[in-house]
Amino acid sequence: MASDSRLGCLLLLLFAFLVCCAAADSKDKPKKKKDIRDYNDADMARLLEQWEKDDDIEEGDLPEHRRSPPPVDFSKVDPSKPEELLKMSKKGRTLMVFATVSGDPTEKETEEITGLWQGSLFNANYDIQRFVVGSNRVIFMLRDGSLAWEVKDFLLGQERCQDVTVEGQVFPGRAAKKQEEQQNVTKKKKPSKKPNVVETNRAGAVKQEL
Repeated sequence: MASDSRLGCLLLLLFAFLVCCAAADSKDKPKKKKDIRDYNDADMARLLEQWEKDDDIEEGDLPEHRRSPPPVDFSKVDPSKPEELLKMSKKGRTLMVFATVSGDPTEKETEEITGLWQGSLFNANYDIQRFVVGSNRVIFMLRDGSLAWEVKDFLLGQERCQDVTVEGQVFPGRAAKKQEEQQNVTKKKKPSKKPNVVETNRAGAVKQEL
């Protein structure tokens, strides 16, 4: 009986030793590397993330989503002007400004009109890119989002600007205000007064009596 228990213990120890040896072999054995030509988008993303993690990258060279947000000095923010807080929070951040061209233009006309707008902004030292996304719709992209409201004010003053959207808020442009003024003038014009039927009948009766 005692010999059987000793044999069982010996077999158990031998099995444990073999398992440990097999685990060590599998750990030391180098994994087969995947051919870089077979890499998909997910593999490339992991490779880039690993490279960025291992490399000592400066804050300014990091992707925008990994940069620390700029500090906001609330002591300089006027509570009555929420737009100032937005400007400060978007400083150094990419921001898109949407604009609509009035008058039902073609995409080519929108390209020409908004190209002139971009040229004027470029001459005023605004680092801005433009993307036409429809027959009358365009996106202006700024690397420094704090300047978006200045760009918005410029666009609103353009004759063919219908509206501008910044951070989800829509602002009517010069063309929209002009249309509204024309509609108000039309409403104020009173129609000519129709002749009173009763008075006309009375005048006719008087003429017949005479």
